[in-house]
Amino acid sequence: MDFTECYRDTVSSVAAAARAGCRKRVRRLIKRGCSVDCRDNRGWNALHEAAAAGSTECVLEILSAVGAVDGGHKEVVELLVGKGAEVNRTHTASCWTCLHQAVYKGHSEIVRILVDVCNLEALDDHRISPLFVAAQYGQQECLEILVNAGADVNTQAADLATPLLIASQEGHQACVDLLVDHGADPNRTCSQGWPQFPIHAAAEFGHIGILRKLIAVTDRVCDRGDGMVSPLYVTIHNSQIKSVELLLSEGYSPDAQNCTHNFGLRSPLALALCQMSNKPYSEIVRLLVAAGASLTEEDWMYALATDKTDFLQLILEHRLIPRPETLIRDCTVSQHHGKTVLKLQELRELLCVAQNQVHFAACWLPLLLKAGLDPSLLLQPHMLEQADNEVLNYLLQFVNWSTLSAPLKHILNERRVEKTWEPSPYLDSIPCLAHICRLQVRAVLGPDLLMTTNIVHQLPVPPPLHGFLQFRDIPEASYSHSPPSPLSNRIEEYYSTHQHRHVL
Repeated sequence: MDFTECYRDTVSSVAAAARAGCRKRVRRLIKRGCSVDCRDNRGWNALHEAAAAGSTECVLEILSAVGAVDGGHKEVVELLVGKGAEVNRTHTASCWTCLHQAVYKGHSEIVRILVDVCNLEALDDHRISPLFVAAQYGQQECLEILVNAGADVNTQAADLATPLLIASQEGHQACVDLLVDHGADPNRTCSQGWPQFPIHAAAEFGHIGILRKLIAVTDRVCDRGDGMVSPLYVTIHNSQIKSVELLLSEGYSPDAQNCTHNFGLRSPLALALCQMSNKPYSEIVRLLVAAGASLTEEDWMYALATDKTDFLQLILEHRLIPRPETLIRDCTVSQHHGKTVLKLQELRELLCVAQNQVHFAACWLPLLLKAGLDPSLLLQPHMLEQADNEVLNYLLQFVNWSTLSAPLKHILNERRVEKTWEPSPYLDSIPCLAHICRLQVRAVLGPDLLMTTNIVHQLPVPPPLHGFLQFRDIPEASYSHSPPSPLSNRIEEYYSTHQHRHVL
């Protein structure tokens, strides 16, 4: 349109045509670009002239171009409504009514007029109502007018989105509060592909205040229920750390439910680790591990199938390796010294992955043994056959090597003959009494207490022996291999060639 046309002392060409009631001329002038919004010295525009002339046809033509509602002309709207104007007619390609447009523009005074005469549940081509528009664009005052007028707060668009979902997504806290307080259902499914609730939208976009509000009113079935999707998944996908933190602090499970059927994801931790790639673990990974997320074979791959130890160290900061005597049965997850004890299944899968990732043992072996892992669990044929020279010597110094079983001794003898292993000098002799004693102390106290606490300082032995009792005198093996391939490739290779090695 050409908005430069304006007459100070007389009406515009469109206004003159409207005054004459000539609809065809009004249409022709509008198509040529003549302005419908220019005002004369009285402040009137073309719509005023058409209304004053009582020309309904001209009014409709002008409303199709811009509309009194769009311009916020309350007096004109009152005049039109008073003259019996058709208020439920659609004026745009998307089938919006004048009430949609008034709400979108935030013209609350016009909305007050229209709610008494308009269809409150008028739907556009996406089945969106005026109340939905108010929620979407954060028009709180308009929303309140519509709610009080009786508009449906649970209306659903063509894609099943609700006003509460869209307000939660867009971060309109006041609108969310208003909707919830007036009966909006936070547990209504809002998508066709999977059971999405408003809480998912708030979590996904990091609207913490709204998320806190919705946590209080949303059914917890979405947390772990079959067929559901925990909001943790969408928060992790969008790296919303604060949302993850809030959900976990409010008791949402770090394991959620297996969503392989929906997204190909078995757990929130799996998603967080996939996003981690070869980078150091993220804050979200830390939050999940600290909250007690269960560890599977694939998770242990991220910890052991690499020359980086940051993720394994993180796990060991929050998990305790169970004592050997507890391995005869699977116990419920328990706390010990402020840490969660690994479940038997988690330990089984740790050992299985360790046996298949001997290539990286120089990196993970010292950490596991110092964290209290019983070294006898690693004294398996595959480990002794594949371990590097330094790794094998390091492992054997945590046991009484003179009492190894005949099959294991046979493997060591073969490696010595093949010159793939050169034992440390003292491994050729019977272990000294001091070594036997510290093995006994480790067995009595438990490797978890001996290796991970200061209880050794309370023993009636000279302080210089503290480090010896904790095996600190043993030099660690060094990792000297070429840089590993991308972790994703290693995981894929692991599953394609995987041979489960039963240890427990």
